[in-house]
Amino acid sequence: MSTFHGLEMARQALSTQQSALYTTGHNIANANTEGYSRQRVNFETLSPYPSASRNRPEIPGQMGTGVTAGSVQRVRDQFLDNQYRSENSTSSYWSTRSEALSRMENILNEPSESGLSTTVDQFWQSLQDLAVNPENSGARSVVLQRGQALAETFNYMSESLTNIRTDLKSQIDTTVKNANTLIDGINEINQQVKHLETHGYSANDLYDRRDMMIDQLSEIVSINVDYDTSHMPPNKTGDGVVSINIVNESGTELTQLIDGVAGTAKYFDEPGKTTGNYTEENGLEVISGITLEGEAVDIRATEGSLKGLIDAYGYADGEDTAAGDYPEMISKLDDMAYAMATAFNEVHGDPPFFEVDEQTGAAGSISVAITEGSEINASSDGGSGNGENALALAAVFNAENDVLDGASVKSFYESVIGDLGVTAEHANKMTSNTGTLLAQVENQRLSVSAVSLDEEMSNMIKFQHAYSAAARSMTTMDELLDKIINNMGLVGR
Repeated sequence: MSTFHGLEMARQALSTQQSALYTTGHNIANANTEGYSRQRVNFETLSPYPSASRNRPEIPGQMGTGVTAGSVQRVRDQFLDNQYRSENSTSSYWSTRSEALSRMENILNEPSESGLSTTVDQFWQSLQDLAVNPENSGARSVVLQRGQALAETFNYMSESLTNIRTDLKSQIDTTVKNANTLIDGINEINQQVKHLETHGYSANDLYDRRDMMIDQLSEIVSINVDYDTSHMPPNKTGDGVVSINIVNESGTELTQLIDGVAGTAKYFDEPGKTTGNYTEENGLEVISGITLEGEAVDIRATEGSLKGLIDAYGYADGEDTAAGDYPEMISKLDDMAYAMATAFNEVHGDPPFFEVDEQTGAAGSISVAITEGSEINASSDGGSGNGENALALAAVFNAENDVLDGASVKSFYESVIGDLGVTAEHANKMTSNTGTLLAQVENQRLSVSAVSLDEEMSNMIKFQHAYSAAARSMTTMDELLDKIINNMGLVGR
């Protein structure tokens, strides 16, 4: 072993401890950087002296030759990443669905003094008052006004629900565009990572950027992530390139989004720009399917915000009907408006009180046909003091109706509101539960990957002392060599 090997060993120690200090400083600098994973230097012992060989020197045992920085490793747990992304998809679906249902509840506004139920009750009460005073022009005017208020309430609800569906459609388009942007970004980083890893480097900061994009993609649709390191040199650490597949709720792969090995990616076709994305069912435009470069993908078999938006906006269920939260509510309001108007007109006689055309779109088009209170048929026999027909008109709201499958107008609406309340409550509860699970997994992930300033400061002190000790070792070796060179023997004196 060289006499100067002690200096080399001290130099190697200085360089290694310095690398650890630099990495610690990098961690502290990025303590508040979103998506950053803390890094550490893996110390490795250098090969001892002498190495195994046929002509090795005959000395007892082996002598250590120092330390080196083997690699800078990103501290990350892929199992927690996969668990987080799974919970993220589920939580995103329920939060999206809950938000859409909450907007629907705000429109229906039940129970309240301005909801449809109160408007129906006020119209019913005005008919009762008219039955008592059929000759009273004021009572007739009130019936006319309350009838107009009822028709306008149906119009408002139908129009408001339709406007929210327009917003949901825009959200679907934006979500698909965001998914394509993320797919493109992940695929691009894959290529950069592959280039660096092939030459023996670990692209830790690129890994963080890619993982953050994958997390965002998991909000939109359920995915499974596979890693491949076949392109890397032996004995090198790194995550490799990722391949991403869309999976259903049970984890079965549906189709591939990104092939990391081949360096290819597939992109979603934007709805409305590809034939077949939208179709019309029951007079309403609904999603007929989402395609991936022309290939149909069953998004409703997955989780994520895209499924939540589709479930709220409406989709074709294969039975020539418009399924989904908003189409079903609009359809029920149409049924209710049509059933009430036709039954009321049948009892009222000529001229008809309400004007309504078809059952589809009835809530949005219903209006009061008469313009004067004197046109209201309150009498059953034409007598001026007879109010029996007004009572019969009031009874329409509690009578069985074939259009509503035998339910009365009031009981049907109560059922609609009850179903909405149960559905919204379930969505809210699932949003809370999945959000709690997501937060737990996120905390576990942060406990592994996040930067702890206390820990980094203690590491800094540890590496600083090790650096000082290595520097002291170099000083000692320098003094030793000085003693040998300048103070041993008398040659040259």
